Amino acid sequence: MIRIANGQGFWGDWLEAPVRLVEQGPIDYLALDYLAEITMSILQKQKQEDSSLGYARDFPPLMARIAGQIRDGQVKVIANAGGVNPVACAREVIRLAPSLKVAVVLGDDVFPRIDEFTAKGYEMRDMDTGEPIGRIRPQILSANAYIGAFPLAEALATGADVVIAGRSTDTALTLAPMIYRYGWAADDYDRLAAGTIAGHIIECGAQCTGGNCQVDWQTIPDMANIGYPIIEAEPDGSFSITKHPQAGGRINTDVIKEQLLYELGDPRNYITPDCVADFTSIHLEDAGPDRVRATGIRGGPRPPSLKLSISYSAGWKATGTMVYSWPQALEKAGAADRIVRARIGQLGLTFDEIYTEFFSVNACLGPAAPPNPDPPEVQLRIGARGPDRKAVDRFTRELVPLVLNGPPGATGYGEGRPAVREIVAYWSALISREEIATRVELVTA
Repeated sequence: MIRIANGQGFWGDWLEAPVRLVEQGPIDYLALDYLAEITMSILQKQKQEDSSLGYARDFPPLMARIAGQIRDGQVKVIANAGGVNPVACAREVIRLAPSLKVAVVLGDDVFPRIDEFTAKGYEMRDMDTGEPIGRIRPQILSANAYIGAFPLAEALATGADVVIAGRSTDTALTLAPMIYRYGWAADDYDRLAAGTIAGHIIECGAQCTGGNCQVDWQTIPDMANIGYPIIEAEPDGSFSITKHPQAGGRINTDVIKEQLLYELGDPRNYITPDCVADFTSIHLEDAGPDRVRATGIRGGPRPPSLKLSISYSAGWKATGTMVYSWPQALEKAGAADRIVRARIGQLGLTFDEIYTEFFSVNACLGPAAPPNPDPPEVQLRIGARGPDRKAVDRFTRELVPLVLNGPPGATGYGEGRPAVREIVAYWSALISREEIATRVELVTA
């Protein structure tokens, strides 16, 4: 049995979680998931401005904090913190913790190869709309193939203390140690599916230990010290989900079922680079305090294609807010919205969309919100987006004047004129698996 913990569900997750995981009890592997689709574009822009950047900069200082436990052989780390620059990330880890042996997995970044792919006849159509990639080609900011667990397992086989990848799948971070330690082959479909589902359960960190949980959330113990999840994996593919006993939170089948539904499409056909997993085959049982056991998982062959995560520039946006107080708070907010829209029309400004929300009334629930005709206060949030930055900037100048020339009782405008921000949109497409060649490198200072 090996113990695989996950200490980060996204870049920006709780900094203390991975430290507590290695300090509060034994684990063999620490998985750290930093990447989301939008993160890749942010990192690519950083790298374009400074070639030494493009990775999750929280990661190297974290490795320095836990270098003692890593160096003593207590734990090995697998992370996708490399973003679009895994080598630079590894060098910074070595600079801060020179005793660590670091390997990187490369080959997922295909940003420079887009034109090569189209020249070969790949249309790379958007998986949602079917549009060919030509429409957005000049605006592409980043392009990465989702790679699976086998390259990460290869990196572990080098003896590295820390394995750094770019756009691996979230589940691969957990599956890779199982492949490495148990020698699972590419056609061990059921075991690979089990490891994939284990990774899916813990990929969001504390979301499977009671965080963001709808079931009896008021009674979940010690949320201020919530524990992050640990998979106890066995060679046959069965596993248990648990946490360190002194940590807060809760693990039971209700909590795990909520997480299983996260980002799930067809439950019989959960596609990854390593296999296809059948979520309907999972058997869960409560196996003790804060322990759930999973068995019976079935899987199938890996797909012939890999998914590309592509981000592109899609114009500009700005969002501003104003708060109106009782009485007639909602009426005042509605009037302010109409005034802004009328003035925009008088200026001849056009946008792809102008969108308005009324917080405390309908911002979260939309049309399903119950009637609330006269709340004590309403926050008006109005945003505009379009291809013309100057037009969006002009829109921002129509909000603050409402303090004096709009409905009475406005407040909450202390931040002043809202900023204009670039819109980064997401494009997903497929590419033949044979086009993506990964490689593992040991990095030195």
